[in-house]
Amino acid sequence: MPASRRLHRVAVLVLEGAKPLDVGIPAQVFTTRASMPYEVRVCGATPGLVTGGDGLAYHVAHGLDALEWADIVFVPGYRFPDREDPPQAVVDALVAAHDRGARLAAISTGAFALAATGLLDDRRATTHWHYTRALMAKHPRVQVDENVLFVDEGSVLTSAGAASGIDLCLHILRGDLGVAASNHAARRLVAAPYRSGGQAQYVPRSVPEPLGERFTATREWALHRLDEALTLDLLARQAGVSPRTFSRRFVEETGYTPMQWVMRARIDLARELLERSQRSVEQIAADVGLGTGANLRLHFQRILGTTPSEYRRTFTRGE
Repeated sequence: MPASRRLHRVAVLVLEGAKPLDVGIPAQVFTTRASMPYEVRVCGATPGLVTGGDGLAYHVAHGLDALEWADIVFVPGYRFPDREDPPQAVVDALVAAHDRGARLAAISTGAFALAATGLLDDRRATTHWHYTRALMAKHPRVQVDENVLFVDEGSVLTSAGAASGIDLCLHILRGDLGVAASNHAARRLVAAPYRSGGQAQYVPRSVPEPLGERFTATREWALHRLDEALTLDLLARQAGVSPRTFSRRFVEETGYTPMQWVMRARIDLARELLERSQRSVEQIAADVGLGTGANLRLHFQRILGTTPSEYRRTFTRGE
């Protein structure tokens, strides 16, 4: 087993009032399979019955000892996070797990539990849009980003509403196992491998934004033509709007300019080809529309901070 395929131990910490979807997402995404080197333990403050949210309860086999075992600890969202902190024993166990080197990942309002540890102080974080103001008020040192689907601060990660937990889990998979494994998991979940845009697009607004679906179709159209010359004018024409309108609305929807988004899509495709094929860097550069190996290396280094060759070695080492 290569270094990137080592067994990863995942604990899902169920707090009182835990939201069912928040609990289920990491438990399902990381469940042990032949193609997935993960082991999952669902735990609570103590073993036994935990009252959940939305009419469900959980019978967990493990207590906080699971956090001493885990490499990754997920904290699902829970009821009334802005009113009370988790029990001190839970806070202490999260801090100890982090100090030991485990990654802590919050889904939705699970961010409040991480904030209670102090580990989000002076770091970026997010939570469900309905609770972002409450998180700012309760933990003013946390740099709350209201728009993004998730934030990766290395050893602590946070995500927005429940469905963005899928985005966070796929992001973690990409980092652990590579783009191919993440895409495979996304297909199994019938989910988008990578959702562009932030949660601001889901906040209720008084004025509808009818161009959203059209822009989604334009991005899908572009993903099938990354080896071709894609210009702003061409993308705007495909969307049926002016280049100026397209650029402005695209940034609002995705956080990137159209051409920044195209470049990142090309780099993602290059990553998958580096993992799954033996094609040369020059061939891959042509496949993804970057022309030359030198051009691919330049943008790969700028966006990912590594070279195509080193990236390939990371995901083939030991195979």
